[in-house]
Amino acid sequence: MGARTDDRYVVDTKYWHLTDDGRVQCDLCPRECRLKEGQKGLCFVRERRKDAIVLTSYGRSTGFCVDPIEKKPLNHFFPGTPVLSFGTAGCNLACKFCQNWDISKSRETERLSSHAMPAEIAARAHELGCRSVAYTYNDPVIFLEYAVDTAVACRKQGILNVAVTAGYISPGAREDFFSVMDAVNVDLKAFTEDFYHRLTGGHLQPVLDTLEYLVHETDVWVEITTLLIPGENDSDTEVAKLATWVHQHLGAEVPLHFSAFHPDWKMRDTPPTPAATLTRARRIAMEEGLHYVYTGNVHDPEGSSTWCPGCGELLVERDWYELGRWNIDAAGCCGHCGQSIAGHFDPRPGAWGSQRLPVDMG
Repeated sequence: MGARTDDRYVVDTKYWHLTDDGRVQCDLCPRECRLKEGQKGLCFVRERRKDAIVLTSYGRSTGFCVDPIEKKPLNHFFPGTPVLSFGTAGCNLACKFCQNWDISKSRETERLSSHAMPAEIAARAHELGCRSVAYTYNDPVIFLEYAVDTAVACRKQGILNVAVTAGYISPGAREDFFSVMDAVNVDLKAFTEDFYHRLTGGHLQPVLDTLEYLVHETDVWVEITTLLIPGENDSDTEVAKLATWVHQHLGAEVPLHFSAFHPDWKMRDTPPTPAATLTRARRIAMEEGLHYVYTGNVHDPEGSSTWCPGCGELLVERDWYELGRWNIDAAGCCGHCGQSIAGHFDPRPGAWGSQRLPVDMG
């Protein structure tokens, strides 16, 4: 997608325009960085060069690893299958609670020590028997051209594409990016503008717009994750409002994951999320009408398993990333009552389990 320059790791982009004051505005995301010659955006990997914006991390990664698909987390997208995961450096948000801050907040190109072009990634994923490739660890929106070209190469190999993103992307780029994705987990960080402004440096509405676009205007499978932070976004009122919005605007069958915070980056004095908070949030969201609500980052077999919204039977038993009982038939329905289960399922689950396999791209 990105046109090459003399540097094989730098490609031209199309999401920008010249402003009246001589700067170049990046139009990739709602941040709309206005840059002078040689300046980089907040994301660190997009830079103004010769009156244009280029991506400087094409073909460069912080590393590759085969993970269980449930780790993204995606519980309704071919459970038990392996996914080749990678990211670059930088991010277009400034979350004070970032759980991957060593990657997303990196301003050192030395972090980008793994090199692989799109065709190489697709070939390696195929060789490893991966069902999908995930663009993750940091937000793939900022390395859109690299992700899109890799996704196209993967599709030629019959490999699916997964994005793990905060959904902070502008409409024009949004269409291009998600057109090659098969599944996405969107990080809906909270449900107040105050939280987004104060703790992420962004805004809530663009994320909600992305979610509505994905659910109503694409065929991409969507799941949502909200990291619950004590005293910030974990009140019963906010959880109920978030769940109600998901139900009313996206539908009852969009899975919602509540994940536990651990002290990190600039919020080391905030305590970890109690498991009871996640259990309570799950209960509230289900009372608001959502069919599939999960807990994460804690050991909770009940909260991490999938249950039939029709008859209440256990459908997919999970203990961390290990799958146990399986009660979804070949048609994707509950084996007990016949209720259709939202998502994408094979007749039998994958057997990757909780393995984590670092991959040397050579």
